Amino acid sequence: MKTRTLGKSDLPVTPVGLGCWQLGGDFGPITEASAHEVIHSALDEGIRFFDTADVYGAGQSEHFLGEVLSSQWQDAVVATKYGRSKGVFPDGYSFNSMRDSVLRSQDRLQRDQIDLLQLHCIPHAQLKQGHVFDWLEELKLEGQIRYYGASVETLDEAQTCLQYDGLTSLQLIFNMFRQSAADSLLDNALRKQVGVIARVPLASGLLCGKFDKDTEFNASDHRQFNRQGEAFNVGETFAGMEYETGLRLVSELARDFKPKHLKMPEFALRWILDHPAISCVIPGASRPEQVVQNVTAATLPNLDATLHQRLNAFYEQKIKAHIQGQI
Repeated sequence: MKTRTLGKSDLPVTPVGLGCWQLGGDFGPITEASAHEVIHSALDEGIRFFDTADVYGAGQSEHFLGEVLSSQWQDAVVATKYGRSKGVFPDGYSFNSMRDSVLRSQDRLQRDQIDLLQLHCIPHAQLKQGHVFDWLEELKLEGQIRYYGASVETLDEAQTCLQYDGLTSLQLIFNMFRQSAADSLLDNALRKQVGVIARVPLASGLLCGKFDKDTEFNASDHRQFNRQGEAFNVGETFAGMEYETGLRLVSELARDFKPKHLKMPEFALRWILDHPAISCVIPGASRPEQVVQNVTAATLPNLDATLHQRLNAFYEQKIKAHIQGQI
């Protein structure tokens, strides 16, 4: 894959990266061997951007990445996060807790410096105060991190983050079910040279088109226990879409909009990558074959402009009203 530069940094990221939430076991249990297999598959397919967090499996995801990448893949860009651990979220933020989190992440990732540290969906009030951005600048000056960004839940939070000149990236939910960022935020990010990382690009697998009403998820899988936002932001599960409504809408997308030569994951990921402000999409994977399928999207030509217009109209008319936790 060709790389894209992340915002105004010098970090080269592949258009399709690997979201490593699955490696923490939050999509069902995963063994060390299976995690290593997924990471090696990503590397074999040319992926050089990996997104994780200190709380994914209480550090398990970072640990698995460190085991694989430490030997011969130091050129891979690794992004991790701070801000959701117990005792920190929602109001225990401090420079010392941020630095301690970074040092622990460095140990697990087996790296002396974090390429990209992202604020992890911290409360809007904390973002408005601005202290967290001062601390990020301090860690950058110390050489503990190279660049920093923010992963956010709402467009208002994203716009607040964009006010800070040192911001390298924004990570947000953006997919065919969550198109509202395209109205204004993406243009603003592009103007400010802030890279956008699209998370939950396949709506927790819903946009793959392989689920049905009888699909069952493991008890430890957030798609089982967080469908209505019981455990955390509802938008993180199925992009805030009620499951059976989502099944129906995916069927319509596949029947009436998807080009016949594309599979649903390719279609959904290509739609995101066509937006100029998007630096990278980070679909997760529990199996190597999922990685291989996702990477294909980076090699496909752009979708037709008329198709983009039709998909936007479909979103406005049939999807938008069904989204919970709307950003």
